Amino acid sequence: MAEKKNANKELTVEEKLKALYDLQKVCSEIDKIHTLRGELPLEVQDLEDEIEGLQTRTVNLEEEVKSLSNDIVTRKNEIKEADLQIKKYQGQQESVRNNREYDAISKEIEYQELEKQLSEKRIKEHTADMERKQQQLAEAREQVKERSIDLENKRNELKTIEEETKDEVEKLEKKADSISKNIDERLMTAFNRIRSGARNGLAVVTVQRDACGGCFNKIPPQRQLDIRLRKKIIVCEYCGRILVDDLDHNAAIEVK
Repeated sequence: MAEKKNANKELTVEEKLKALYDLQKVCSEIDKIHTLRGELPLEVQDLEDEIEGLQTRTVNLEEEVKSLSNDIVTRKNEIKEADLQIKKYQGQQESVRNNREYDAISKEIEYQELEKQLSEKRIKEHTADMERKQQQLAEAREQVKERSIDLENKRNELKTIEEETKDEVEKLEKKADSISKNIDERLMTAFNRIRSGARNGLAVVTVQRDACGGCFNKIPPQRQLDIRLRKKIIVCEYCGRILVDDLDHNAAIEVK
């Protein structure tokens, strides 16, 4: 029963501050390792998104080229049909009985000629459009090829860094998890909130040259004394970070 009581013993403020400070140091080490990766994760994601976009564009261009090709075939068939109709009407002209019939057939021939001209115009337009899209398609395919090579290189580079630091990160994460178990949920929530909002990931900072080690704003002497006493958790009134004195040493605190 005694051991269980000790295990659930409430930490003193100084012990809480020490735990938070130790946790911050471990998290900062993890951050340094992540910094080694630089912009690689973002670059990999950007390349993946770009390739996906290019592949979608490639599919759309392929469909457009196919549609234009089908339209050209349709127009060519229409020209053939118009030629057959013209030949038929020309044959009928030879056996007409009056001018009215001749004029009617002539109008049909004229109509078929106009249909041919329209189809030929559309073929010319579709052919030019198809050639342009085929060029765009070739460029898109080449871009996919180039970006895929870039992506593979970036992935390999990132994988190498991750493999080289994997053991160290796992070790540090286990250490962070072990420390965080000794910190109550309210403090952990505050720590994570401050850390996520800080540009450099620092939720706990020491007093450096009478100033906050996070935002570098001056700290009043009385407040510095309160920090050194370690009797309560004090946050910077400017940046909201948790302030501590140098907790790396075990020297006794002397208050004059």
